[in-house]
Amino acid sequence: MSNGLYLAYSALAAMALAPIFYGSYESISRLKGPEKKKSSKAFPEFSDSDDSEDEIDSVGSKDAYMFPVYGSISLFSLYIILKYLDKNYVNMLLSAYFALAGVGAATDSLSLLVKRITKIKLPLYHLSLTHKLKQVFDLKFTNLHLATLFSSIILVGFYMATKNWILSNIIGLCFSFTAIKLMKLDSIKTGIIMLTGLFFYDIFWVFGTEVMVSVAKNLDAPIKLVFPKNLLNPANSFVMLGLGDIVVPGIFVALCLRFDQNQYLKSIKYVPKKPLPAALKNKKIGFPFPTPYFSACFAAYILGLVTTVFVMHTFKAAQPALLYLSPACSLSVVILAAARNELSELFAYSEETEESSDDKKSSKTSPSASAKTEHLEKIHQNEQTPNLGQSPIINKLHHLGVPNSKASQSSSQISAGELADDEHDSQYEPKLSSDQSTAKSTPAPSSPDSSKKDKKKKKSKSKN
Repeated sequence: MSNGLYLAYSALAAMALAPIFYGSYESISRLKGPEKKKSSKAFPEFSDSDDSEDEIDSVGSKDAYMFPVYGSISLFSLYIILKYLDKNYVNMLLSAYFALAGVGAATDSLSLLVKRITKIKLPLYHLSLTHKLKQVFDLKFTNLHLATLFSSIILVGFYMATKNWILSNIIGLCFSFTAIKLMKLDSIKTGIIMLTGLFFYDIFWVFGTEVMVSVAKNLDAPIKLVFPKNLLNPANSFVMLGLGDIVVPGIFVALCLRFDQNQYLKSIKYVPKKPLPAALKNKKIGFPFPTPYFSACFAAYILGLVTTVFVMHTFKAAQPALLYLSPACSLSVVILAAARNELSELFAYSEETEESSDDKKSSKTSPSASAKTEHLEKIHQNEQTPNLGQSPIINKLHHLGVPNSKASQSSSQISAGELADDEHDSQYEPKLSSDQSTAKSTPAPSSPDSSKKDKKKKKSKSKN
């Protein structure tokens, strides 16, 4: 093997390992400490706020089963399109699509890189869209994102104009880093299902057909990492590694790192939304913890990548990298768990955040229904321990000439009808006038105005 090939394979391996390592650590979410008091501010003020993290749906086992199916459909469709249509127009269309996606990935990656290096703290802006009090869209950005967006547009524009392999690699690395950071498997079982399915997928499309190799060579888009075999004379002789061979094992390696963190948090008795244990030193993220499974899986990925390169160079033929990477990653984790007597914990681990049944019930209950429930409970308590002297409804009924027993009965009926204010009492006054016939034995006290009217009526009768 020449020095140029050593350099090419080493550079390819380094470019593959970097997004996996850093993307795995960026996939770790902040811990949930004690709940803070509600603030009057609708949005977090700074870009490093705990509330600035997006919630990403995890990939379940059903999705993992369908990965090879969707991948096969997409790959074969590209093969047919490139074979029967003018590949220049196809590459132009796909390049435009990947250019837009590349601007987003590069903006996110570059802004995060600058933030991690400089530790800068910038005001956070929100572009939010709501419908019927439900948030439909929320874009969070800072001035740093605007600056890196401008840089990303220039970067992608130069790539579109020149098709330079270095710019292609930069965009491909941004794609890989962003995908590993955002895509999350919900369990180790799901990860093994995904790796197993794509293991057979890669073997079939590389060894069984010419589809995979043909698409990789003819598709001019940043979907692969390349490096020239002779750096001084870079022509058409490149070694390449598809981004799928980085992202697919990478999200499993990231899952192993989160499993390591979960095991550590269990050992120090961390409970979400409770005070943080002293071992964390009040850190919600960035605290050190043992990483046996991450280290084993990451080392297995390196070993699988070296095996791929060795077989490819020995047999002078393209190799399906997942043929070696998938078993290496999945078996390394299972063997380590068996050696540590943690197989049950490994396969029981899940990142699905399910609410308790009580929380679900309370979340399903509307505010008006809960208010009615509280109102009826208060009514029930008042019926058991009535206080006739302080009830405004009782006083009003007593003023109209209704005895206390009838008043308490009428008040319970009114309360059962869910009267919340005195402004609704007028609806029930006709019923009270009909009930006054039952209260003749205890006439209501006459007011001064009514006694004057009675005297005038008596005088008029006596004159007649």
